[in-house]
Amino acid sequence: MGGHIKNNNKKDILSKHPDDVVIVAAYRTAIGKGFKGSFKSVGSEYILTEFLKEFLAKTKVDPNLIEDVAMGNVLNQAIGATEHRGACLAAGIPYTSAFIGINRFCSSGLMAISDIANKIAVGEIDCGIGGGIESMSQYYKSTIPQIDPHLGEDEHVASCLIPMGITNENVANKYNISREKQDEFSANSYNKAENAISSGAFKDEILPIKSIIRTEDENGNITEKEILVDTDEGPRKGVSASGLGKLPPAFGGTTTAGNASQISDGAAAVLLMKRSLAESKGYPIVAKFVAAVAVGVPPEIMGVGPAFAIPEVLSRSGLKVDDIDVFEINEAFAAQCLYSAEQCNVPQDKLNINGGAIALGHPLGVTGARQYATILRLLKQGQIGLTSMCIGTGMGAASILVKE
Repeated sequence: MGGHIKNNNKKDILSKHPDDVVIVAAYRTAIGKGFKGSFKSVGSEYILTEFLKEFLAKTKVDPNLIEDVAMGNVLNQAIGATEHRGACLAAGIPYTSAFIGINRFCSSGLMAISDIANKIAVGEIDCGIGGGIESMSQYYKSTIPQIDPHLGEDEHVASCLIPMGITNENVANKYNISREKQDEFSANSYNKAENAISSGAFKDEILPIKSIIRTEDENGNITEKEILVDTDEGPRKGVSASGLGKLPPAFGGTTTAGNASQISDGAAAVLLMKRSLAESKGYPIVAKFVAAVAVGVPPEIMGVGPAFAIPEVLSRSGLKVDDIDVFEINEAFAAQCLYSAEQCNVPQDKLNINGGAIALGHPLGVTGARQYATILRLLKQGQIGLTSMCIGTGMGAASILVKE
């Protein structure tokens, strides 16, 4: 997947042209804790409808300009294509706007952004929304897909079915990433996220939305309470590496509930336009979309995906690691994120500045778009950002954008 790549050096990336793909806005919901958080009682279509209502109101975009909506999703049946199209209509996006559901596992939100960007780049559309929606509380399933008996125990198919936690153990063992190092990295993620919340760093990127909590008493009577969700629920105060070190292994090795991403609910979206359209309509240009790539890696060590996707997107863009000012690399697990960052020589002070998925949570189809909402607030004018993540079944993805 090449993405919108026609820049081959830093000067090109910083230049401006009428046919550039630009970002007008990027927002997200607060991230709810799976099964017990503020979104536990509602489905993905409810979350997306409420979020898109607020998104349209906040951006003040003319809904009639929106020609296509791409939404990443992993867990819903049929990628939520039916109910999420309905959510768009319910939120006020006209029926004339097309819709597509996208599932490339943990990169789905980024792939949705790239899908819209590519359509703008080749002239299919001039304006669209790319994002992600996930209700892990409602749709998370622990069942493992089965291999068709006619294939026998085909090693290629079987390797794609390895549980994610085991793939992380494989990475930790193969590259000698200790439990202590993983717990230290994870504690830092929690501390950074908690500092971001207490300092108000997330306020601008989060759109508060309504949710409903349903409770049932011993007689089967159901009551509903409407609440406002405006703060991430995953981060905890006072997390330390020594405290995380007391948690039991989840897969018999070094991976625990404390050094892996959290099960979560939420939504995020990015409004993209051709530069000439944004300028003619007077919409603010926040950033320029530069490139996105996806690459394959061995399924049994899928977590190394960013270690391969990051060099690829840099090479295609004519950039070096030193040219990047802020990195957002998804923390599916501490071991795989650590390995990928170290392999690419990513400075720790540029990595996941406000914490990552270990602390914030990882609503699967949302993270790729959530990273955009976060990184755009961390970048200063003229600075370049890079987002990346590993992907189930053995892939990695990465993207580059420049703040304007």
